[in-house]
Amino acid sequence: MSEAENTTVVSNFIRQIINEDLESGKNGDRVVTRFPPEPNGYLHIGHAKSICLNFGLARDYKGVCHLRMDDTNPAKEEVEYMESIIEDVKWLGFDWKDKMFYASDYYDKLYEYALELIKMGKAFVCELDAEEMRKHRGSLKEPGKESPYRNRTVEENLALFEKMRAGEVDEGKMTLRAKIDMASPNVNMRDPVIYRVKKVTHERTGDKWCIYPMYDYAHPISDMMEGITHSICTLEFEDHRPLYDWCLDTLKTPCHPQQIEFARLNLYYTVMSKRKLLELVEKKYVDGWNDPRMPTISGIRRRGYPAAAVRNFCDRIGVGKKESWIDVGMLEECVREELNMTAPRVMGVIDPIKVVITNYSEGEKEILNCPYHPQDESFGDRPVPFGRELYIEREDFMEEPPKGYFRLRPGGEVRLRYAYYIKCEEVIKNDQGEIVELRCTYDPESKGGKSPDGRKVKGTIHWVYAPEAYQAEVRLYDRLFNVPLPDSSKDQDYKENLNPNSLKTLKNVMLEPSLRDAKAATAFQFERQGYFFVDSIDSKEKHPVFNRIVTLRDTWQKVQA
Repeated sequence: MSEAENTTVVSNFIRQIINEDLESGKNGDRVVTRFPPEPNGYLHIGHAKSICLNFGLARDYKGVCHLRMDDTNPAKEEVEYMESIIEDVKWLGFDWKDKMFYASDYYDKLYEYALELIKMGKAFVCELDAEEMRKHRGSLKEPGKESPYRNRTVEENLALFEKMRAGEVDEGKMTLRAKIDMASPNVNMRDPVIYRVKKVTHERTGDKWCIYPMYDYAHPISDMMEGITHSICTLEFEDHRPLYDWCLDTLKTPCHPQQIEFARLNLYYTVMSKRKLLELVEKKYVDGWNDPRMPTISGIRRRGYPAAAVRNFCDRIGVGKKESWIDVGMLEECVREELNMTAPRVMGVIDPIKVVITNYSEGEKEILNCPYHPQDESFGDRPVPFGRELYIEREDFMEEPPKGYFRLRPGGEVRLRYAYYIKCEEVIKNDQGEIVELRCTYDPESKGGKSPDGRKVKGTIHWVYAPEAYQAEVRLYDRLFNVPLPDSSKDQDYKENLNPNSLKTLKNVMLEPSLRDAKAATAFQFERQGYFFVDSIDSKEKHPVFNRIVTLRDTWQKVQA
């Protein structure tokens, strides 16, 4: 857990529970947590909160956190998802060491426990189909109706369950249900299904099984088998806790982990439903699970979010019992704070316009030593060429500027970052009246941006030496949705709220020549423009592609004002 060692410890109700358990000697002073993802999709930023919580608790209490794949539904699971989960947890800076498990590790034991429930008269084989079962379940106001198969004998249930196990029953024809209470006010306790028939090959167990346990049954037993002390879940599992406890109490298992629920992460301007994220991928609204606009961990990693920023964000939002919504701007600010300390500064011109310095000798150039970080000398300097022809940002020049405009104008003077003062003498336009070039003069005595005569120049702009500029592809990523709650309306498809400007691809961006050699997965600050990341997939040697991570400040505050 080396990368995550310095996480700040902030008290919360879960830590209070653990502290009380340790003081009382419960669990033999052990703290064992687990992160149990379903490998049916890619993890998203909401899962990052759970990862940081579970692994962080284990770290801080000198315990251990298990990584366990809940692979109980082979029809929806893929090796690709399992591999991505492992990569995501490692990227966040956590290490489960030798504590990697799968729910399928316990299939034999889960089956034995199911037989035990049948023999105890606590489980029965039911032949109601899904629709009939739904009708029998009742509602929050009305009790459920018992299945006509509920009172089968133990012998009959054992024989039918064995037929299910042997593959002699078609999918949907039979299930094994726990026999609890059809009048329970908690719908989850109304004889829930604990096994169903699925004739699907499992990635790890092959065709050994054609019946698979349900999550609510496999989860508590898997926790128990691993000696988990604190089984931490999101709040939607609160109503499932009585079933968790019922399974362990009824089976009188050797230990009984404590399930504790916390509020999941809800983030404005995004969706985190796996079903909806899968739809975005399959219908090609985005370019795969790792599209930099996606809230998946692989997506934000490809965009360039630092793992430390994500951990810091998860610490800041805290852990509570009440559902709340967090502005994505808080996550972006954590990213800015981290990159401000770790990203070297360079110059890149997003929308270039050419500048010719008429009093600079043709064919000559000089090399300026420019710092990679103005506040941190340990970053060192880089050589930046300067000469007669440059590129500056088109928005850094105006023919008829408003009051308070301190950038370049006709007859006006600005400071070129790390270089000289220049003054605009002439504006060149094409036949359509568009500005194509600026003719300027420079003050050779103002090298380094300081004038010997003491005159003040308020404006400072960035630039790139034109003859050696690297013409790069730059992708300007923005929020995937243009409203805070894109899926809140029952009358509107959430996809109607997709932001049409969430990606702009620019192929004429001019960068410092050294950036041609930028390595994949490296972050930079383009001065005055934002933070950018070398795409780890589409970049090639000598041809890096840059993704904008975040702007230098939250421009959405102005948009929403």
